[in-house]
Amino acid sequence: MRNLADEIERFILRKLAGETNDITILQRNELADELSCAPSQISYVLSTRFTAERGFIVQSRRGSGGFVRIVRVPVQKIVYNKPDNIMDYCSPEDFENIIIKLNSERMITAREAGLIKYFLDVIDDYVNPVEKMRIFRSLLITLENNS
Repeated sequence: MRNLADEIERFILRKLAGETNDITILQRNELADELSCAPSQISYVLSTRFTAERGFIVQSRRGSGGFVRIVRVPVQKIVYNKPDNIMDYCSPEDFENIIIKLNSERMITAREAGLIKYFLDVIDDYVNPVEKMRIFRSLLITLENNS
């Protein structure tokens, strides 16, 4: 017998695969009905398997007309592509998770990761999130070009 969480994850990943822009919007209750499970099980899968570390940003609104928006964000897209809507979604935790992911994929060293984290903490009070993302990208591109 398959694990229900695995089934939910596969279903959501299939939905994402069918989208051209790596964004899908789901209704939690409709999804729960379709998969014959409780909405809380959907929430559990979203919070444990669709995390920033795994390259996803999840936004949800509860209540009538509520939704769950899942965005697949490859690290390379965040770092190297032209800025787009993704900047609206980045929180301080997202920056931390991106740095961890870049380090785990050996795109930056542990030393560089520590320096970047410190630098982002220092500039946090002085720049808005959009500018912070631009600075972050520029810093990573500079590191790549000088390695």
